[in-house]
Amino acid sequence: MSYLFLSLFILLLAFKYWVLSSLGTYWNTRIYRVPGSGPVKKGPYKLFKHPNYADVVCEIAIIPLVFHLYYTAVVFSVLNAVMLTVRIRTENKVWAK
Repeated sequence: MSYLFLSLFILLLAFKYWVLSSLGTYWNTRIYRVPGSGPVKKGPYKLFKHPNYADVVCEIAIIPLVFHLYYTAVVFSVLNAVMLTVRIRTENKVWAK
């Protein structure tokens, strides 16, 4: 087990807490826009557009690395990148309306 990657994962959990607490009641797994609302502009959302997705990318890469599963980290990171490309593109279209 890699304690370095385990420590990084624990830091990512703290970051995820910050992200989700910044979204508050707006956090969900679906893509939709609440009428009359704008994008969240507090917490890590002041710094960049998709901090939750950045966190997920790091988690998917780091969790297998804790256990020295390098191929798993690469394969799942690539698959996640494909999925997030579609999801972020769709989400940006919803917010552009």
